[in-house]
Amino acid sequence: MKVSVNKETCIGCSMCASMCDKVFHIVDDKAEVKDDLSNDTLKFCEDDIKSCVDSCPVGAIEVSND
Repeated sequence: MKVSVNKETCIGCSMCASMCDKVFHIVDDKAEVKDDLSNDTLKFCEDDIKSCVDSCPVGAIEVSND
């Protein structure tokens, strides 16, 4: 699984970081996916990540099965 945030679209509302702080954090007023994520962490947080995708008000979070 690969998770990314489109920085052009992100409005920095921080909803994803508050919902899933193991995966997302805010840097310079924009959400980012943490760099040091293992595949185990992504698998463990899969449901939370999907909730973040559904909750993002601007659709800036993307998930692929790479």
